[in-house]
Amino acid sequence: MSADSSTIMGNASFTIVFVDDETNILSALGRLFQPTGYKLLFAENATQALQFFASEPIDLVVSDMRMPGMTGTQFLAELAKKYPSTYRILLTGFGDINAAVGALNDGGIYRYLSKPWVDQEILSAVHDAIKLRGLEREKERLEQISFQRNEELRDLNINLEKKVQERTTEATALHEALNHKLVTAVKVFSNLIELRGGILAGHSKRVSDMSVHIAKAMKLPKDRVQDVMLGALLHDIGKIGFQDVLLAKPIAKLSMPEVKIHRGHPDNGNAALIALEDFNEVSLVVKHHHELWDGTGFPDHLAGENIPITARIVAVANDYDSMMAGTLAVTKYKPDQAAKAIQKGKGRRYDPAVVDAFQAVLDGGVQSDDEYLVKQTEVRSGMKLNRDVFNSNGVLLVSAGHLLDDFYAKKLQTYENPDMSALKIWVYIEPPPEEENPQEKPAAPSLKPEEKTTPDLEGNKAFLT
Repeated sequence: MSADSSTIMGNASFTIVFVDDETNILSALGRLFQPTGYKLLFAENATQALQFFASEPIDLVVSDMRMPGMTGTQFLAELAKKYPSTYRILLTGFGDINAAVGALNDGGIYRYLSKPWVDQEILSAVHDAIKLRGLEREKERLEQISFQRNEELRDLNINLEKKVQERTTEATALHEALNHKLVTAVKVFSNLIELRGGILAGHSKRVSDMSVHIAKAMKLPKDRVQDVMLGALLHDIGKIGFQDVLLAKPIAKLSMPEVKIHRGHPDNGNAALIALEDFNEVSLVVKHHHELWDGTGFPDHLAGENIPITARIVAVANDYDSMMAGTLAVTKYKPDQAAKAIQKGKGRRYDPAVVDAFQAVLDGGVQSDDEYLVKQTEVRSGMKLNRDVFNSNGVLLVSAGHLLDDFYAKKLQTYENPDMSALKIWVYIEPPPEEENPQEKPAAPSLKPEEKTTPDLEGNKAFLT
């Protein structure tokens, strides 16, 4: 039987290469192993055998010891380096036992068999080697499947994280959009009263602005600050059905029947909002903004901390603005008079902590991270107002968010307050770029370094919103 790349094909799941320089031995091995179903390849020397490895994987090599050129020991040692997964069996004559033992070490052979062989012995040795090789191939297959599954799972996790991030971003954007629409709707509702004009014009907006500043000074959470803002905007929504004559009267001049009607507006406003589930905290502000710290307020005579903190804040801001607008007393209060009245009610009408925060806002001692108090004489074009600018009588001069041009900057620089105090002008500061140290607050372009953190206490007596 010729051994020149001869092949006997059966069940080709495993491939065996027989190497011997005697063709009759290769033929005998072919006849013996043909019934096994293995794919059989034959080579007359090591060089021919190595060529098989270039074209397909080999599971087992059965090689003679004595061959011209590269010996069986050298050949199997070479295979051990290049193709360690291939099992190796050495056929050796009785006189080559010592060399075979060396091959066990150098070639890492699986077994060695003596020539002439015993058919059952060589068949058993080959079957055992193939069985081990089959287990290794199954292990490799499972490892590859596991690797592929892990890669797929990793890709799935990456895609899942990406999708979760995308959905979170979309949900956040949707929430912000809905929240913006909600705030806009509330502002529209709050205008229903103020559109009727008179002494209530602008009242809810001013109360809301002051309430927000107090809430921030008290370091309330962001969502609670929004409840304060919305509740303050809607705190008088229960007055929507009041007659014009009732709206135009200061509380001090109301008759007993009119007082009874007036005291019903917190419950009326709460009833109008109670169906809105998301407005639970807001409706509490509407209902309880006339409760007093000592329990003598209305409608439920709540006292102390039983009054929601949001309502306690709005109560101070509401009374402060009402005093100056002339809706409480017959005569209007000046800002400093209204502030003193609030202080006088501390611990009796109003929560002491809220009054302290209120006074801190008036004194200019509380500022947000995105604003600075600028001297009136240093106002210039290009500055963006972060708060409404009022004169000492509480009259709105320029609204928050206005980007000053030369005309408005000059007007503010030269404006004379009725009480001769300086205007309080809070300027918006752009946040620092991401590459900058976020802990380093950017300086206001119009302030000197030594003025950055020092409030203008003398000029902060006027009402701020």
